[in-house]
Amino acid sequence: MPIVILILSAVGGAIWWWIRNNPREALDTAQDVATTIKNAPRKLAFRRVANAHPVEGIDDERIALCAIAQAFIELDDLPTAELRQRLHVLLRSKLRCSEEEAQEMEVLGRWLMTQCNGPANAVMRLGRRLKKIDTGQSWDRLQEMLMPLAGEQLSQSQITAIEDLKSALRVK
Repeated sequence: MPIVILILSAVGGAIWWWIRNNPREALDTAQDVATTIKNAPRKLAFRRVANAHPVEGIDDERIALCAIAQAFIELDDLPTAELRQRLHVLLRSKLRCSEEEAQEMEVLGRWLMTQCNGPANAVMRLGRRLKKIDTGQSWDRLQEMLMPLAGEQLSQSQITAIEDLKSALRVK
């Protein structure tokens, strides 16, 4: 116990000394930390609703598009590193997001897919959610992302997923 108190005292003293010598930098650091913590949930436009599925918390259609693309490439088999990289490039170009945002959306997309118990269920559920938050151009953007990911020939599960998306988005 005395060793723990000694360590905590030493850390506290070092922090106090740093604040005393650099008060402006310490205030800026504290303000940055507070702002980051405050804005973290808004960064991905994702909100957690009590007793609701995580997909229902999506407010940004870009996250839904990314999660659908994640599920689409995992329908048949685990995607290759090359396919994941192609998805990353498509996210950055089609959704016009930064490197960091694209990585965060990919991680969130994979997590949402696992919450839906697999890619097939995720496509349908995410498609329904996308329809609710749709701005009218989701199907076109989704096609721009999925077609380069599909490759030369669609598998049966990918064809089924596209039909599910069409019915969820009410596309003719």
